[in-house]
Amino acid sequence: MSVTVLGVRHHGPGSARAVRAELARLRPDAILIEGPPEADPLIALAPEMEPPVALLAHVPGSTRSAFWPFALFSPEWQAILYGTAEGVPVRFVDLPAVHTLATDGGGTPHADPLGELAAAAGYDDPERWWEDVVEHRGDTPFQTIAEAMAAVREGHQPGPHEARREAHMRRCLRAAVKEGFERVAVVCGAWHVPALTGALPSATADNALLRGLPKVKAELTWVPWTYGRLASHSGYGAGVTSPGWYHHLFTAPDRPVERWLTSAAAALRQEGTAVSPAHVIEAVRLAETLAALRGRPLAGLGEVTEAVRAVLCDGDELLVRLVQRRLVVGDRLGSVSPRTPMVPLQRDLREQQRRAKLGVEALERELDLDLRKPLDLTRSRLLHRLRLLGVEWGRPGEARGRGTFREVWRLAWRPEYDLVLIESAALGTTVESAATQRARALARGASAPAGPGGAAAHGSPGSAARGLPRPGSAARPSAHGVPGAAPGGAAFGGTAPEPVVSLAELAGLVERCLLADLGGALPQVLAALSDRAALDTDVTHLMAALPSMVRAQRYGDVRGTPADGLEAIAESMLDRIRAGLPAAVTGISDEAAAGLVGQLEAVHAAVALLIPPPSDPASSGPAGESPADGGDRPPGSPPQPDAPDAEVPTGRGRAAARERWLATLRAVCDRPRLHALVEGRLVRLLLDAGELTPSGAGERMARSMSRGNPPARAAAWVEGFMAGKGLLLVHDSRLLTLVDDWLTGLTPEEFTGVLPLLRRTFSRFEAPERRAIGQRVRASGGEEEGRRRQVDEGRAAPAVRTVEMILGVARG
Repeated sequence: MSVTVLGVRHHGPGSARAVRAELARLRPDAILIEGPPEADPLIALAPEMEPPVALLAHVPGSTRSAFWPFALFSPEWQAILYGTAEGVPVRFVDLPAVHTLATDGGGTPHADPLGELAAAAGYDDPERWWEDVVEHRGDTPFQTIAEAMAAVREGHQPGPHEARREAHMRRCLRAAVKEGFERVAVVCGAWHVPALTGALPSATADNALLRGLPKVKAELTWVPWTYGRLASHSGYGAGVTSPGWYHHLFTAPDRPVERWLTSAAAALRQEGTAVSPAHVIEAVRLAETLAALRGRPLAGLGEVTEAVRAVLCDGDELLVRLVQRRLVVGDRLGSVSPRTPMVPLQRDLREQQRRAKLGVEALERELDLDLRKPLDLTRSRLLHRLRLLGVEWGRPGEARGRGTFREVWRLAWRPEYDLVLIESAALGTTVESAATQRARALARGASAPAGPGGAAAHGSPGSAARGLPRPGSAARPSAHGVPGAAPGGAAFGGTAPEPVVSLAELAGLVERCLLADLGGALPQVLAALSDRAALDTDVTHLMAALPSMVRAQRYGDVRGTPADGLEAIAESMLDRIRAGLPAAVTGISDEAAAGLVGQLEAVHAAVALLIPPPSDPASSGPAGESPADGGDRPPGSPPQPDAPDAEVPTGRGRAAARERWLATLRAVCDRPRLHALVEGRLVRLLLDAGELTPSGAGERMARSMSRGNPPARAAAWVEGFMAGKGLLLVHDSRLLTLVDDWLTGLTPEEFTGVLPLLRRTFSRFEAPERRAIGQRVRASGGEEEGRRRQVDEGRAAPAVRTVEMILGVARG
């Protein structure tokens, strides 16, 4: 009977290659690997999967979970592949996940042994030391590494969690020997080798350590992983900073430097950078020269990166970062076996992705949708439903063009989305039913069960931007128990507090239900919105909610989704805004005024959609379209059902409602002691709506800039009036003259005081606008002087005398 312990560095290509060779030499009849024992039944699926993948352990009904990632160049993965190919039993021997997830895990992490060994060898970079000592040798000296780890651990007292992990490893090792296996191979982190060899503690002592540990119910499965998540900078403590580089070292049959730089040149050519074979040859020479000067056996990542920067990228750091992202880290996304245990929600998503012809990729790509096409409409609804569940696989972008039937998405799959789906499984067995339940739960003001904050941490801010509570809590992926990492299987999670959904969040939820075609949730959400709007007395809350309501009411028919009752709720909210606006603008601070200006603009734009003016083509629409359709309904989509006449305002009623809104703005604008920023913005809105003539706006501007007003108030008025649009000053010489005269009349002290406001105002103009304003000011300022310079008095004298004679004017 023999036991061989192979100490490795997790995700080390040299270790992976050496483990595979050592196992072929030893031909063991049992292989024990660091990992959760509950995953033993899943090992048989490994040959059917494409790494990177990860073992996911989670507690049903909770957000507590842990990951154990594997890459192609992970020594454990190569040991699993060897065992399954040779028919050798493979078992995981780490502390069970039922205990890991029941505790906070971790404890005090042990020292970084690689850092200590590298420092002892005179290296300041542990990665470079490992490359020189292990990766570039072509093999891993297991005995030497074991001796080095024993020296580093001398006098080390493991913490409680680490001691329990190693005690469980020894228990599993004893069990394998007791079962009669003659040749047992153990693959674990090099740090643990001294704890599994030599004079070991007694079984009684280990059992005492493991007795009475807390336990929870845990379920395990395989999930796809990415190299971006495997990198240590993404939070995975046992990761490597360059998984793409290590994948290349493991898979390149020969000449790794030449092949790597050729791949870098290909990536740059794809981005339109001219890189020739001569560049690659010179880069290889530079990398090899740098390695020789530094005494390295082979050019490492540092040398090839410097060669890429100097030769292939000509010092352009943007191109260097492109190579780093594409090759050094990589965008590889793994896949799991169809036989992998999945919850029904996951399987339904896989089927929906197949029907929608949407492939899953880790690299972000853009998807342009035309909602008039059934396939694109199906894709849009799926992506919107997933966002309600907290799966930010797709992030909405800015559509090109003004048509409401176009959408642009940016797709990028993240491994943690599978955990979100697992945790959302209690909501329903399909994406539609789960999203419906999620929307209903949000309408009730309580968060339904959902995934961990991993999605929140790595997803887009879409949900938060729309005011919806993000499912789950912040998550920290676990480490894998290797040198320099936190103990493996460290759990994370917790219980998120139940959020209270505001009026604006409910209005945004209505819009999202329409976008996702969740007719089953819409009545309950609308009822909650109506109740909340009736009770909410804060005008700013109503102003924040109205734009989403109007967008949903105006453009919902693009998708053929009925939304009866939205218009009545929106107009009721608008009436309450009109009634409360005068009080809301009274006695407010500068910060409150800035927020109120933004809300005023949003409400004013919403009124233009809800109640278009008679000149708006949307008020009449093409032949055969009702005003409610707004001329935006795409061909082939069903028209909106006719509502009772009492609920759909006629064109005259719409015009009257619009006049009431504009009358409210005029009344507020005329109030005394109104904040200058708000007053200036209201004047501009009324001017653009045709309620004020340019001369009327000029008179108000002249009053605001009179000497009786403090310069700071005048500057705030100008900031509100301009609001990032400088073309008005280009085309209206009177307004430009008013601003110019006011500025030139300021004292140096007054000018210094208002300068920050002026810089903020004019910095929001586009560069061509600022240039045009400067040209107009220069032209107007030098006009009189230019005319004087152009007059030749000697040549003009005869003409002047002739005019004087005609007029009978004699010179004195």
